[in-house]
Amino acid sequence: MKIAFLGLGVMGYPIAGHLANVGHEVTVYNRTLARAQQWLKHYRGSLAQTPAAAVEGADMVLACVGKDDHLRELLLGENGAFAAMKAGSLFIDHTTASADIARELSQLADKQGFSFLDAPVSGGQAGAENGALSIMVGGTDVDFDRALPVLKVYGKSVQLMGPAGSGQLTKMVNQICVAGLLQGLSEGLHFAEATGLNGEAVMAVLSKGAAQSWQMENRYQSMVKGEYDFGFAVDWMRKDLGIALCEAQINGIELPVTALVDQFYGDVQAMDGGRWDTSSLLARLQAQK
Repeated sequence: MKIAFLGLGVMGYPIAGHLANVGHEVTVYNRTLARAQQWLKHYRGSLAQTPAAAVEGADMVLACVGKDDHLRELLLGENGAFAAMKAGSLFIDHTTASADIARELSQLADKQGFSFLDAPVSGGQAGAENGALSIMVGGTDVDFDRALPVLKVYGKSVQLMGPAGSGQLTKMVNQICVAGLLQGLSEGLHFAEATGLNGEAVMAVLSKGAAQSWQMENRYQSMVKGEYDFGFAVDWMRKDLGIALCEAQINGIELPVTALVDQFYGDVQAMDGGRWDTSSLLARLQAQK
């Protein structure tokens, strides 16, 4: 299949690589040209200078960028992808963005004669590199069925959640849950160490019981060492939590824990920890001694 991939960040780079490795004809575009050139040293494919050029004649187009504004510029700006999409083609957006922009882009795609799926992912850089992402999809059954063979190339769990925007709403649930888990994990580890326990030993035993979580299994050892360079950055988590809190306000929903943890991440940013991974909530607690 002829596929275009737009955005070669920490997630997009390996995802596009998986597609090339299984034999698809992949054309890549990245705002920073050097990143796309680096990708071509590792994978078979071609490079385009603009989003519009990348999607020319593509059967399927995938994107993974930072936020709503980046997505709008990529798709609707000068030399944007949407104006050059082939009739009958399918656009899959892996960006974590708002449900509103997903619905807007879906409607625009329909008017222009192609299809759109919002399909944010979870699993972090390791999940992308290992082809083991969880993918939550918003769109129609027909378009989901078309996309499924491609999504399964790098997705461990791929689920249609409902109409356009439903993938983004599901990703908001994911981030709400992760934020609460990480604050609890940070408080537990901080409590253990402050009361004289061996934090690593405590987490090793708890990770086999009812408190077990992916975050505990994969982050407690680096947290004990005070190392916070192993995944999703605080700056991006605050962006995601802001989207969730805005959606909650629109729907009249209270998210008190999420709002509080969002503020705590603001404290981490004030500690120059915006690029630390999200388990750095522990560093905030330790700094308050």
